Parts: sequence; C-alpha cells; structure tokens
Amino acid sequence: MHRGALVALLAGAMLLTGCGAGGQTDRASNGGGAHRAEDGPAVPMPPDGGGRPAEEGGGNAREGEQKGDAEREFAPPADYLSTFALDVDTASYGYARRLLAEGRLPEPDSVRPEEFINSFRQDYPRPGSDGFTVTVDGARAGTREEEGWSLLRVGLATRPSTRTGERPPAALTFVVDISGSMAEPGRLDLVRESLDVLTDQLRDDDSIAVVTFSDEAEVRLPMTRLDGNRDRIHSIVDGLEPTDSTNVEAGVRTGYDAAVEGRRRGANNRVVLLSDALANTGETEADAILERIGESRREYGITLFGVGVGSEYGDKLMERLTNRGDGHTTYVSTSAQARKVFVDQLPAHVELRARDAKAQVAFDSQTVKEFRLIGYENRAVADEDFRNDQVDGGEVGPGHTVTALYAVRLRDGASGHIATATVRWLDPRTRAPHEMSGTVEASALEHDLWSEKTAPRLQVSAAAAFFAQALRGAEMPGAPRLDDLAERTGTLARRTEDASVRQMTESIRQADALLG
Repeated sequence: MHRGALVALLAGAMLLTGCGAGGQTDRASNGGGAHRAEDGPAVPMPPDGGGRPAEEGGGNAREGEQKGDAEREFAPPADYLSTFALDVDTASYGYARRLLAEGRLPEPDSVRPEEFINSFRQDYPRPGSDGFTVTVDGARAGTREEEGWSLLRVGLATRPSTRTGERPPAALTFVVDISGSMAEPGRLDLVRESLDVLTDQLRDDDSIAVVTFSDEAEVRLPMTRLDGNRDRIHSIVDGLEPTDSTNVEAGVRTGYDAAVEGRRRGANNRVVLLSDALANTGETEADAILERIGESRREYGITLFGVGVGSEYGDKLMERLTNRGDGHTTYVSTSAQARKVFVDQLPAHVELRARDAKAQVAFDSQTVKEFRLIGYENRAVADEDFRNDQVDGGEVGPGHTVTALYAVRLRDGASGHIATATVRWLDPRTRAPHEMSGTVEASALEHDLWSEKTAPRLQVSAAAAFFAQALRGAEMPGAPRLDDLAERTGTLARRTEDASVRQMTESIRQADALLG
C-alpha cells in the first residue's frame, strides 16, 4: 500500500512515527540541567563555553528518550538541544538504489535518511578559508491536520581544493576483498577497474600499498610511491582473483599493520577497504574488529574509507567499521559510479578540512514546541560532549557539504528567533578547536515546502528524506504518497537539470511499485 501523509499527527499526544532506526541509538544522559519556569515549559541551562541564555532556550539537558523504529513517538523533548557528529556517508542510498533496480526492497534498518539526504549536491556558500559556512533555512511542511509543522535545514559546507597540488601527499593502503563472493560481476572486476583508474590519476608523490584478504590476508605491495612504479601497481591490481572465504578481521588488521609500517609523516594516511563486507571467517563481529581501528586511529591518526560493492552487501558492518575509523562509506555498482568515487571524490576523502566535527542545534523554547532530527541516530553525541574534544566527531574533507533536516513544530503565533546551529571542529594539523554558527528566524519558514519561492535544493533534501522514511515504514510531516513524490522530484529534476534527482525519481517509482 502507498505511504500516505500523516492523518492524525496532532491528535492526542501529537505522534510522529519513527524518524530513526535502531534500538541502540538513544542519546546519552548528561545528568540533567533543565529547570522549569513557573508558567512555562522546562527551560535548559546554557552549556559550558557559551550558548543562549536559559530564558531564550539554550541548554545542556539531554533530549527526550527515543524509541525504536516504528514505535517511536514524537513526544516533546526534555530540552532544546540536538547534538550529533557530522557524517558524509552515502552508502545507504547507493545500496538502496541498487536493490530497488533489481526489484527488491532494502531492509528498513539499512536505510539511513542522512545518507539519502547527503547524496545530493547542495548550493551552500563556501568559506574563503578552512572551516565551515553554516546555512539554516526551512519551509512549512504540514498538511491541514499537521498545522504548525515545518522542515528546518541545517547546511554545512567546506572550501573545495582549488589547485591539484594544494593537498599534502596521500599514503593509501588499499585492503581488497578477494573472497569467493567477490567473483560476482560488479564486485572484484569493478574494484580492479577502479584501482587501475586511480593509479593513473594520483600524483607522482602519492603512495599506495595493497593488501588482499580471503580466508587469510596478504600484503601484495608495501607502501610504494607512484613515481616510476605505475606499471608494477597495475600488474598487481590486474592479477587479483577471487578465492575462498571472507575474513574481514584479517584484512583490516593486516591493512592497518601495513598502513602503520608505511606511514608517511606530513602525508594523508588512509586505509581504503573495498569489500562486500560479508564476513564469514575469523572474527565476524564488529566490536572485536573495531578495536584495532580505534588503536591505530588514536595513535597514528589513520582513518578508514569504506567502498561497498555487490548485490548482497554487509552494510551494517561496513558502517560500524568506518564510524570507528573516523571515515566514510560509499557504495558503487557501476563503472560510472566507481569513476565518480575514485576520480572525482576520493581527493575529498583523502584530504581533511576538519577532524572530530560535531554540530549542535539549540532551539528557542519560546518559539519551538517540539522537534526531531531526521536520521543521524548512529552519530548521536551527548549534549554535554559537544565541546569535549576527546569525544569522536566526524571527518570532513574539502568541498564536502553536510545537511541535517529537522521536523519542527512551532508554537502558535511564533515569531523571531527559532534556532542557532553551531559546528565545532579541530584543525587537522594543529588540532586547535574552532566554531562557526548560524541562526534562523520564524520568517524563514513562511513559504510552503513546494512553493516556487522555496529553494530547489531544500526541496531535494526534503524529497530524499521523505523517500528514506517511506522505505523505513516511518512517516514525517507533509510526506506525500510515493507516486506524488515521484511527480514532484520529476519536476525538480527538470528544474535543476540534475541527473541525480532524475535517478531518485526512478528509484521512488520502483519503490512505489514494490510497496504496491
């Protein structure tokens, strides 16, 4: 049956079913800090290091308890802060599109809305130097039954690289899955093609190491500079053949050993895992594998970039590995996608603009009645840890954008300040902390989401979120039926002349047909 819009959102306790997935994503408690005005709602205390005064809605008490998946209610939060680590992953969206094209629906818990949203180009202004710009806007989203609801968009952007030689040299350790499952077309053959292309694209002063794994792991090439060695690297890559079972733990462990041994000072040291992540030999549980990554990250600053392949793909394992490795995940199933990742995007994943980046949005209790962040459950950070630089955030490269969407219900007659969004990050070289903020007023939410006056890229972000929520069996204010959503994204594709929006339209129609 079609995913309809909410029909009873404002009845009773004002329910909004699950804007998130997973029972292990509840926010950590920060020990209180809220107080209640005599004739008003609970008002949180301002966080350490600054923030809005208590009477204006700043605070550090934790968000209201979250519930799992479809049972989650949209209850008023216990405070007015929302804190999360930045995430530029896109694998969830890429894998969902692959499954839909094959006539299969993705598992609901594999759908991460933030990765759908962040798969699309944005037009946020860019900073003139390192760091971020912060853009906050939104639009009304509710139907008549959902009056008072809006979507609020928080957009962060970094400066792109402008010169080929601007970044430091790269030292990349490729950990390649050559297990039997990688024999399927679109797996190891695509990996070989991708590495061959990348070998020709990297600079002479960049370095590559190659580690392979099946039931055991082997270093095929120690860290080697590209200059004068491209033919040797091509020969090794072209000779990779699938065999035996999948021991991801051995591959990750040996890969990090090779990366540590070949580590270059002053270079961007990365491990790149290329796999279907279907571990079936050795340690198959993520936690034990993660410990090795955590140690190398803390001691040497070596981060992990995961590239998923295959019609059957261990999405959960890959995401957990890269989250612990302070890296990113993406998914490829075609030569065009692989070229985009390895030629166009990899430099942005190799170089860093920010380490341990986190965002915190402080909503004004005088104007906002309730809110919910859409997605980012696996990236939740306790509010009081926003300025604790020992707590992991996300790594962001040059030219990246990060978008977060909130469903926000305003108070009757609300005007003036709605929210302040702040991003905090560490300089990749000096580890000095920096912050940048942006604010939004109620007047920014006056237009309807689908109005011609609303920014097209905000509409694209909303459409991606609606699509993800429909696949998760969840709802959100203003969500159209999937057939109606496909019509809107088709119009957006023509308006923006964006092929990726046209592709989303095709995927939405495929999902609509499968859901029936």
